[in-house]
Amino acid sequence: MNRRNDPLASRRALLRLAALGLPVALLAGCGDLIPGQGEPPNLYRLTPKSTFPADLPSVDWQLVLAQPDADAALDTTRIALIRETTRIEYYAKSGWTDRAPSMGHTLMLESFENSKKIVSVGRRAIGLRADFELRTELREFQAEYEGGAIQVHVAINAKLVLAAERTIVGQKNFSLKVPVAVDDVAQVVQGFDDALGAVLKLLVDWTLRTGAATYRKPA
Repeated sequence: MNRRNDPLASRRALLRLAALGLPVALLAGCGDLIPGQGEPPNLYRLTPKSTFPADLPSVDWQLVLAQPDADAALDTTRIALIRETTRIEYYAKSGWTDRAPSMGHTLMLESFENSKKIVSVGRRAIGLRADFELRTELREFQAEYEGGAIQVHVAINAKLVLAAERTIVGQKNFSLKVPVAVDDVAQVVQGFDDALGAVLKLLVDWTLRTGAATYRKPA
């Protein structure tokens, strides 16, 4: 057994230090030697969109969703916040259950499925023979503090690509800011859920309408 990673050995080492009369404060600083003793982070997840306009068109073409792109500051499980224009911070002891682009990818897929208006939608990785591909970029996904007020900012750039010709048939930016009344992580997360949900609703609506106006079923 590797005694370096043995929690019992680590505990015995602390007891020996205590017997030597080392200050309690110093021993407390050695707490990281014992695995599992740190405070676990609070993990949060968001929800897909499930309500759409009554006149949303039904389509008989297939759609594949590429994994959203994002810069390194957002491609993380940490919850981002901005207090200064050029500086990104993160909430302490809190995070998403998955990296933000990956979480958004899953919620996007579930939102399209929940619309019940498309014959088939899937991830690029499953090798679906699609008529269209939706490529997205997560450009904003953070809480913003300004003048004592808090808001959540979500922005997604979308490009709808005709798969057979590899041409872009539509491009649109979706951006929304939702105010948060209380400076509390749980309230901020609810702001993320509201903002992303509204953006996903617009994204699904635009994709289906743009594709319906463009698609020509093969003879």
